[in-house]
Amino acid sequence: MDNKELTKLAVKARSNSYSPYSNFMVGAALITKSGRIFTGCNIENAGYSSTVCAERTAFFKAVSEGEMSFEKIAVAGRAKDTEQQSEVFPCGVCRQVMREFCDPDTFKVLVVKNEAGDYTEYTLGELLPFGFGPENLIDFFHTP
Repeated sequence: MDNKELTKLAVKARSNSYSPYSNFMVGAALITKSGRIFTGCNIENAGYSSTVCAERTAFFKAVSEGEMSFEKIAVAGRAKDTEQQSEVFPCGVCRQVMREFCDPDTFKVLVVKNEAGDYTEYTLGELLPFGFGPENLIDFFHTP
């Protein structure tokens, strides 16, 4: 699947957003190294800390289905009351979830610019420099 198709899936996934409090809709489309695609949207909750972002929804769906190797994710967002697309970057928590499963040098994050699916591509490492990953714990606990 090419990047433009993936970004369009993120735009489509955004339409399922449940965002009655922020009125800001986000969609994500995640592709695994095996070629499977998982989409997600943000799902808000009156108990704000129970809210989950689109990116984590896609990742958790994939992991719950046995997928653990990921290639890239596209993220698309906009306010409900406008047709204008906003560039939306993953929040810090989502970046940390990505870091748990993805190589920061090779995993790509496509930030969607508009409804046509135009995007800017970043590596996870660019968005989360000096990230903390599983290898940090292994090194810490197993260093002589």
